[in-house]
Amino acid sequence: MKVTTPATDPALRREQRGWYWYDWANSAFYTSVITVFLGPYLTSVAEAAAGPGGYVNFFGLELRPSAYFSGIVSISVFLQIVVMPLVGALADHVGRKREMLAAFSYLGAFATLGFYFVSGTAYLLGGVLFLVANVSYGAAVVVYNSFLPQISSAETRDTVSSRGWAFGYLGGGLLLALNLVLYLGREPLGLEEGLAVRICLASAGLWWAGFTIIPMLRLRNRRAERQEATVARAVAGSLRQLGRTALELRRYPRSLLFLLAYLVYNDGVQTVISFSAVYADQALELGTEVQISAILMVQFVAFGGALLLGRLALAFGTKRTVLGSLVIWTGVVGVAYFLEAGAAVQFYAIAFLIAIVLGGTQALSRSLYSLVIPQGREAEYFSLFEISDKGSAFIGSFTLTLALQLTDSYRTAILSLLIFFVLGFVLLAAVNLPRAIREAGNEVPAHL
Repeated sequence: MKVTTPATDPALRREQRGWYWYDWANSAFYTSVITVFLGPYLTSVAEAAAGPGGYVNFFGLELRPSAYFSGIVSISVFLQIVVMPLVGALADHVGRKREMLAAFSYLGAFATLGFYFVSGTAYLLGGVLFLVANVSYGAAVVVYNSFLPQISSAETRDTVSSRGWAFGYLGGGLLLALNLVLYLGREPLGLEEGLAVRICLASAGLWWAGFTIIPMLRLRNRRAERQEATVARAVAGSLRQLGRTALELRRYPRSLLFLLAYLVYNDGVQTVISFSAVYADQALELGTEVQISAILMVQFVAFGGALLLGRLALAFGTKRTVLGSLVIWTGVVGVAYFLEAGAAVQFYAIAFLIAIVLGGTQALSRSLYSLVIPQGREAEYFSLFEISDKGSAFIGSFTLTLALQLTDSYRTAILSLLIFFVLGFVLLAAVNLPRAIREAGNEVPAHL
């Protein structure tokens, strides 16, 4: 009799391939919107709207135009911290993960389409649309990541996670390449720069919405913890479960320490990614063409980097591989501080190093986390994980905003991020992962 395993089960393999496509779909928002176009563009819109004192007002907050984008990111991530744990608890409670993934994805995609209408001095519209899009993005990824333990075994988790992340880089990179062609060829097409940027921003919403159809056709819901008769009861039950989850964390101190380590070093990772274009523009005085081409290179190199670190994890251990990547991140931030204006070649070199470790750091962290949480509660626990995942980091972006507000220096701001990688390294090194995995009731992979 033939034995079917998670690695050979045709139904699971079909789900895995569908799951990869969601990373392809939503990576367009991260690359084209957060990483490349929106930061510099929204900063310029805020500068045009600044009053005589040189500040803009966002619902009572007085911000420098240079700090506006980072400030909006901080607010959006604070909202994610509030929303994502509830989303995770609700997803596990009612079991309709596929429908919830679709709802948040399309809300975020339509908000992203709205960036087309942000022009002139409409910095408030841009800020509100970003809040909706980024919170929806984070909520959707909570549900998306919670599928990982259901479609893979402990031994295949690193591989499946790394492939998904790598596939996402291809999708985000492909749309970014198309946007680069449009942006650089805008003059023959009769497009002014602002309109070209708005088209590029809106294209990410179309891409996100269109390719989300594929995972919706392939992913399937599992049996829910409990089916509630009404939405109100489901939400109430989810809130109760969320409270139990928060109290239950005390039973898994090593899992909590891993989560803390991840929150710290991923704050640094996400902040570097989110504000690299603004740093290149404001501190290094590099043109948009250099910024986009560097980010484009990162997408395709990161595809190979994610797969490479996945193989290194099998050979040297997942934890050691992540620790090694944090050493590289620390060096990259330190070198970036000393780059002179116009140093395009050095900027490309730093971008290449980031690309090698970028996907692997996040993909391997995701697979490690899936091993130190109890089964059947994946979405709840991944909501905590996602607080500092792709949507940009709260503490990191707040630190950057504070540094810019006080010094108006992008170099000082980027240097302040060193602490996140150093402290994250120390915390991760202190985690006894095999014991954490056993305490959560899971199998310890041989290559850990």
